[in-house]
Amino acid sequence: MTNGFDSAWLVALRAAASQAPRKPRVPLFAGLFAIGSVEHDFLLHSAFRPHLQAQPPLLWQDAVGWHVAGDTTRSLAQLASAMRQAGLAGAWRNEQLAVRDSTGQLAGSLERAAVRPLGISTQAVHLVGQDSNGHFWVQQRALTKANDPGLWDTMMGGMVSASDTPATALARETWEEAGLHMQELIGLAYGGTIATCRPSDEGLGAGYLVEQIMWYRCTVPEHIKPVNQDGEVAQFALYSPLQLKIALESGQFTLEAGLILAEMLLQGELAAI
Repeated sequence: MTNGFDSAWLVALRAAASQAPRKPRVPLFAGLFAIGSVEHDFLLHSAFRPHLQAQPPLLWQDAVGWHVAGDTTRSLAQLASAMRQAGLAGAWRNEQLAVRDSTGQLAGSLERAAVRPLGISTQAVHLVGQDSNGHFWVQQRALTKANDPGLWDTMMGGMVSASDTPATALARETWEEAGLHMQELIGLAYGGTIATCRPSDEGLGAGYLVEQIMWYRCTVPEHIKPVNQDGEVAQFALYSPLQLKIALESGQFTLEAGLILAEMLLQGELAAI
């Protein structure tokens, strides 16, 4: 046991968050640097043939991997459109996410629905909210969500879009999901960053999720309650540490929420139960 949690559960949680791809993948380049990865034959799908055969080609392959030519954002938009028409993309969001190369430099942007099949790294923010007694505000994801419908989550979790900084994403998502303004929260603080990589079902199972999750913590004043604004949350609940422990170990929470709350545990944020 670790701070009241089953150590085997923690080991399994970490293993689930760091998984190899289902099939070997090769780098996807824009210019000199990799921006993602793809299964070797993914871009040989007939949907991409016009881009391979164009003069000059938008997409080409060599012994090292696949290469996207031309302006990165424009070229990736064409690939994403082809993926959408062929059923190779995830749920279309009309939301652009940043594309960074292996040096960390911004290379362009891409529709959110296409990032997993192309193995492009994304960023997310989460907010863990507690009341003054140390109980945890948690949300149940709406049954209509494309990912993890009905599972429980931190008080807020959302993606960092191409036009965002982590701070602006945190503020926007906290309002949309929980109806809370940042200035209302007490003791808002950065908690840490968690990395996760694992296979994704997007792209007909050819996707690979690579993500950095920046999480924050705060105290929600007693006179304020989270209220969803965007229809993506089924309900909020206030869990005691014991209720949280039971729900986590019984698989009621998303993997990301489990990772964050486990990290809080290791930092001593969860008292021994």
